[in-house]
Amino acid sequence: MLRSAASVGVATTTSRVLGYVRDTVIATSFGTGPAADAFFVAFRIPNFLRRLFAEGAFSQAFVPVLSEYRTTRDPADVRDLIAHTLGTLGLVLLGVALLAVLAAPLLVWLLAPGFGNDPLRAELTATLLRITFWYLPLVSLAAAVGGVLNTFGRYFTPALTPLFLNLAMIGAAIWLAPRLDVPVLALAFGVVVGGLLQLLWQLPTLAALGNLARPRVSFSHPGVRRILRLMGPGVFGSSVAQVNLMFDTVVASFLVTGSVSWLYYADRLMEFPLGVLAIAFATVILPRLSQHHAAGQGEAFSRTLDWGLRWVVLVGAPAAAALGVLAGPLLVTLFSYGAFDAHSVVMARMALWAFAPGLLAFMAIKVLAPGYYARQDTRSPVRIGVLAMLVNMAITLVLIWPLKHAGLAAATSLAAYLNAILLLRGLLRSGAYRPLPGWGVFAARIVIATVLMASVLWLGAGPLDTWLAHDAAGRLARLALWVAAGGISYGAVLLALRLPLAALRHP
Repeated sequence: MLRSAASVGVATTTSRVLGYVRDTVIATSFGTGPAADAFFVAFRIPNFLRRLFAEGAFSQAFVPVLSEYRTTRDPADVRDLIAHTLGTLGLVLLGVALLAVLAAPLLVWLLAPGFGNDPLRAELTATLLRITFWYLPLVSLAAAVGGVLNTFGRYFTPALTPLFLNLAMIGAAIWLAPRLDVPVLALAFGVVVGGLLQLLWQLPTLAALGNLARPRVSFSHPGVRRILRLMGPGVFGSSVAQVNLMFDTVVASFLVTGSVSWLYYADRLMEFPLGVLAIAFATVILPRLSQHHAAGQGEAFSRTLDWGLRWVVLVGAPAAAALGVLAGPLLVTLFSYGAFDAHSVVMARMALWAFAPGLLAFMAIKVLAPGYYARQDTRSPVRIGVLAMLVNMAITLVLIWPLKHAGLAAATSLAAYLNAILLLRGLLRSGAYRPLPGWGVFAARIVIATVLMASVLWLGAGPLDTWLAHDAAGRLARLALWVAAGGISYGAVLLALRLPLAALRHP
């Protein structure tokens, strides 16, 4: 389990690092002005649906059913399920994309109503959306193929797929944008090309497993019907964080120009530890939990959940603290070039300060939610997710006035904690999760090490002006120094406190 998670983490780290190169190129070329706001809204809508359906509800429904087929059926039935699932999903997504292209202005009005005060920005957003929405069927099929590969123990190939989106967008921004009358259109074309590359990259591995078959469309296939039935309620339960972020986009469209972009760059920094660490564990834990459930191994199911949660606390607590303390230095080092000025850094830092405390909750959700989906329980996360979403909206309406765009991020973090706590309570009450002994001492050691690490970073980082005064090389060297100092101090304190490493091994 740990080796598999590590392979996913390495692949995801590679993709995320290149993703920051992509964001630096975009920030330098487009800054946080109207064109950037228009693109981020146009990109966020299909990206939101990708996470909501393809990587959210669909994956959480598809992987358990596929695992059950693999455990109880012969290979021909498994291959038949994959072919019918991919064909049916592809047809549905093509229809959704076509409708979205036709209704692009309406989608912009619904999801970024504040843009109505600027007709040119609203028109540009609709034009971009007509292009970027074709990314949805491509990347969703890529996510479905990735779910198959994960079920068969092939984690590295699907984890590396985001790299191709980043490469395509970097190439579009550098090579295509200067050649267009409306340069930001290049980013939209890059998104679509990236989605196609993500799908094509995984097909050879799927073929090597003997599961590359001609897609077939059938809504009456028993496995497809089960997946669709599980998907319905899973839409909210698996992706509440994405719903909350989309709600933030709607509200931010009414704020001053740049608010959408400030939230985007802050969210991108939070997504790094979330993607590298939490999603790596969630990727390997869902197939394992599904196998335990299919085999009736309740004790192994509980131990796997406990293992995942201990790793979330071990890496999530220091990551959240470091994001908060180093918010300014991170933004300056990665994005403060060209059109991304000091004001943009300060405003994005406010959003990151509000996002950072919620990181631990976001990571916990990635491990807790599979505890329900592996048991094919999609209704419980729905009830929890809807409640958390409503609370997020209510808190947003309170915090938006004093904190502006940072209030959106703070509300999202608070709602994530409510979501995580309720998911944990449900697993405990059902008996699916029974914590192993030693959690109190384990958590106390993590808290002590995190506080000491944050103190080291706070004392050493210094004021924001000193970071802005350095060139790119100086910023990067200084950031690398303090990241290393934080990691070493955290590890040293844990060793001094005699953290039991055996508790971190999967039983």
